[in-house]
Amino acid sequence: MRLSEFGRAVADEFGPRGDSLVEDLALAPLGYRTAARALSDGVPPRDVWMALCDATDVSPARRHGVGLIDANKNTL
Repeated sequence: MRLSEFGRAVADEFGPRGDSLVEDLALAPLGYRTAARALSDGVPPRDVWMALCDATDVSPARRHGVGLIDANKNTL
């Protein structure tokens, strides 16, 4: 997962509250760092995404493959 994919995944899953979760929610698996801090510390985006999903009870079905650009969608 790339950082841009992480951003899209957060936006798709959490909508307008995504930014707050990334900036404010301390994640135990990441040493109680926020997602933003963990990313700036060099933690891979996929690891941060999975920790965020665990902390917010995102269903396993929605955790994998999110954030990818749908090549079949028309983007104008």
